[in-house]
Amino acid sequence: MNTLPATRYRIVPLDPRSHLFEVRCSVAEPDPAGQRFRLPSWIPGSYLIREFARHFVSVRAESGGATIAIEKEAKDLWRAAPCTEPLTVVAHVYAFDFSVRAAYLDAARGYFNGPSVFLCPEGRADAPCEVEIAAPQGVAYRNWRVATTLPRAGAAPWGFGSYRAENYDELIDHPVEMAAFSLTSFEAGGATHDIAITGHVHADLDRVARDLRRICQWQIDFFGAGPESRAPFDRYLFQVAAVGDGYGGLEHRSSTSLVCKRDELPAPGMARLTDDYRRFLGLASHEYFHSWNVKRIKPAAFVPYDLGRENYTRQLWVFEGVTSYYDDLALVRSGVIAPKSYLELVGQTITVVSREPGRHVQSVADSSFDAWIKYYRRDENTPNAGVSYYAKGSLIALALDLTLRNRGASLDALMRELWQRYGRLGIGVPEDGFEAIAIELAGADLATFFARYVRGTEDPPLADLLGGIGVTVHWRTAASESDRGGKAGGGSETDGDAPRRWLGARLAGGATVTLQHVLSGGPAEQAGLAGGDVIVAIDGVRASVDAIEKLLRRRGAGDVLAVHAFRRDELIVTELTLAEAPRDVCWLSPEATVDEETRARRTAWLGNDPAVRPATT
Repeated sequence: MNTLPATRYRIVPLDPRSHLFEVRCSVAEPDPAGQRFRLPSWIPGSYLIREFARHFVSVRAESGGATIAIEKEAKDLWRAAPCTEPLTVVAHVYAFDFSVRAAYLDAARGYFNGPSVFLCPEGRADAPCEVEIAAPQGVAYRNWRVATTLPRAGAAPWGFGSYRAENYDELIDHPVEMAAFSLTSFEAGGATHDIAITGHVHADLDRVARDLRRICQWQIDFFGAGPESRAPFDRYLFQVAAVGDGYGGLEHRSSTSLVCKRDELPAPGMARLTDDYRRFLGLASHEYFHSWNVKRIKPAAFVPYDLGRENYTRQLWVFEGVTSYYDDLALVRSGVIAPKSYLELVGQTITVVSREPGRHVQSVADSSFDAWIKYYRRDENTPNAGVSYYAKGSLIALALDLTLRNRGASLDALMRELWQRYGRLGIGVPEDGFEAIAIELAGADLATFFARYVRGTEDPPLADLLGGIGVTVHWRTAASESDRGGKAGGGSETDGDAPRRWLGARLAGGATVTLQHVLSGGPAEQAGLAGGDVIVAIDGVRASVDAIEKLLRRRGAGDVLAVHAFRRDELIVTELTLAEAPRDVCWLSPEATVDEETRARRTAWLGNDPAVRPATT
């Protein structure tokens, strides 16, 4: 039993106009040598040192009614002068990060993640925590409520007041939303699931609840290996911030914070499933799957977390890539989307990865290890030098699933083994743990698979594996700069008949054209152009994205174009030779005529057969 006295916190939206929270941390029995207080430098689920302490505007200390000296000893560490009476540290925290990782406050909304606002008294991480969440003052905030899964300790449901946590780790794993949000709920796996949506929205909340219930119940049954399985929590919360343009999510032990475009939510009376709504459901599914895969099934490097430094693992492709595989797969297996819709999503992912030359430079294992310095710090050379452990990781997961199915096993069985052996028992997965179970289930040596596709940089043989279950992989050229793939139309499937030529660069802008990325070995690189260059004229005509798109359709491969561009404030004049557009756009189609064994394998993978069941959503 924990005998440490509780650490007490109080957080109040002090001034929404100045975006300031006041956060108090009180210790009843401070260290007589001088109590230290430390703030995390990163948040689990987002692998970058974010230096939350940079948003601490001021820090002071008081004890027994008097001011106590407090000194900053490191970027994330403060030490109060010795005192014998209870000690309180008061911090003012600037909160204007509209993401799912830190804290935000204005006149319309307050939000915070614990690592960005709550100091941890050294030596007391295991002490129980009592938290008062105070309401902002003023009639403008009278309709604000609180949405969090932090256990209540006197606060009314959805109300400001007292909450508690068993220890600091639990305290910082329950983000808090405060606003005049919309609310709906559903039951799944014996747990209440609430959806709190903040922002100017006009959406069919009943439909959102129905669809999310099906997805959540499927995932609960997936890890429970059968119907009527129970969720690993009593209550779950989807915190959704709906904005004009935004996207992101972060998982927590019994909740998730999501940012989406308001247009991604279904309008009342809208029967069809739009691409935007499918994207939102995929995001919610991804973060919910993390309730098992990374929140409870963790790499050994995260047990326990060290939030003051990087925690290195080469397994992020398992925890993010495998989750990225199952997020959309859960949509089709739960019946929320049709199989053909799912195959479109797989085609889009293959397209994304195929357009990254860096996939042959960096492995997903190395990408996982280097997440701390590369993944969240994309620059103009990222497509050439790196690979996403999310996107390529999901394709490796697909390849592994089909490989295991050819041997009488499946990735489903592997994930359930991970849950039983590690997640359910709170044991970290060793660096070779995932691979070891895969080899065990396959009854064959899969070392070559992992050496080539996980630790190596080869593309997994998806065309062959998908062909084995009656799904054909097609390639075509891009129809335009915005062509994401997944569909048959829009480009040529015949060699020598490309509808557009290729610059070897990705464009950004409209009337002003910036080369966002220049791809290795492409025409733009050969012409001496670089990411960040601003194209002002091409082929003697003022450049715009629209003008360049038209030019790429009218000119032929081998044509030499004059290019005028600015790099910083210096003019560059060069010649660019157009090339044939690469066939880097993928789409998948189910074969209509297959033998019964192949059809059965395809149905077992998707949940039903895309060749016989028409897409209805």
